[in-house]
Amino acid sequence: LTGTSREQRAFQYLLAHAIPGDPHHILQTFDQWCYHCEHLSCVGPDKGRIVERVLLERAPLRVLELGTYCGYGTVLLAQGLPPGARLYTIEADPRHAAVAEKVIRLAGFSEQTVELIVGPSEEVIPRLREKHGLMNANLVFMDHWKRSYLRDLRLLESHQLLAEGATILADNVLFPGAPHFLQYAKTCGKYHCKVHRASLEY
Repeated sequence: LTGTSREQRAFQYLLAHAIPGDPHHILQTFDQWCYHCEHLSCVGPDKGRIVERVLLERAPLRVLELGTYCGYGTVLLAQGLPPGARLYTIEADPRHAAVAEKVIRLAGFSEQTVELIVGPSEEVIPRLREKHGLMNANLVFMDHWKRSYLRDLRLLESHQLLAEGATILADNVLFPGAPHFLQYAKTCGKYHCKVHRASLEY
C-alpha cells in the first residue's frame, strides 16, 4: 500500500532510530524492527552469536558472504573482522543490494573494508579473482538460496577460491534445508562438519 518494500521500510526505521557509525546499534535496531514491526529473513541475534564466535576463533582476513539481502549479516561480519581484513558480499537482487549498500555505509564501513557485488553468485564467483582481487577466502558465509549452496561450493572449489583451512558457515541447512549440500560436505572427505543448533530468526 505504501509503495515501498519491507526492506526499504526497515531502512527508514534505521535512519530514524539507529546511531550512524555504530554497527552494534544498527543490528540492535534491525532486531527491534523485526521483532515488533515486520519479519525480515536476517540472521538475527541468536544465530548471530554463532557467527561472532566463529569470527573470533578464526580471525579471517578475507571473508566472502553469499546473500547480502539487507546487509544485516554483512554488518555482523564486518564488525567482527580483524584489522586489515576485507569482506566481499554478493547479492543477486539489485533492489536488496541498494538497501544493503546504504545499511553498510550507515554502519560506518567503507568500500575498502566491505565490497558489495551485485549479480547472480554463479556469475560473480568465477570473476572474483580477476575482477575483484579476491585470491581466496578464509571464511565463506552462505545465506542465499539454499538450492545454490552445493553449486556455489563446487564453484569456489573449482576456481581455487578457498584458502587452506577455510571455514564454510552455511545458514538454514536443516530448515528450509540444503540436503545435497549437507550430504556432499559430510561425505566428500574435504571437510570436518559441525551442525550448530539454533532457532529460526525472530
